[in-house]
Amino acid sequence: MYNNAGIMGAVKSNILENEKSDFEKVISTNLVGTFLGIKQAARVMIPRGQGSIITTGSVCSSIGGVCSHAYTSSKHGLLGLTRNAAVDLGRYGIRVNCVSPYVILTTSALGTLKKMGKEDSNVYSTLNGATLTPNDVAETAVFLASDVSKYVNGQDFIIDGGFTIENPGLSMFK
Repeated sequence: MYNNAGIMGAVKSNILENEKSDFEKVISTNLVGTFLGIKQAARVMIPRGQGSIITTGSVCSSIGGVCSHAYTSSKHGLLGLTRNAAVDLGRYGIRVNCVSPYVILTTSALGTLKKMGKEDSNVYSTLNGATLTPNDVAETAVFLASDVSKYVNGQDFIIDGGFTIENPGLSMFK
């Protein structure tokens, strides 16, 4: 089961500008929606004694400062939920893992980047010439759903071309 529901919500970096209702809407969709998806998948998989549940996280699952407070909080929570469910459901032979991509330059993402005052040409920093595509994420999900990953559980597969490992302000390789 690939649990891929999620919304970005309002793009506001200043916590004082954020509304509680907007925050709760993102948490409800991204975190509570994922919880419900895992729960329903588990109902079907437990009697079978096997299964693979994959959640869509984000680079925001492991770092801060990239997106809004609501989105980042929801994705951090989603990673914790994924790991907790992996421990809980592992006893039934069900694996639960997370795929955490960086920016995929969809129409929606390009619109968000524009609102943030960013250009798509400078969001990729470490793999010169490489751009993340939906197919890259799909291939990772296929791996996690397959028997090839039969011993992978509770992991966060970050697909970011090295974005989360580089501090551009300190990089000596520029």
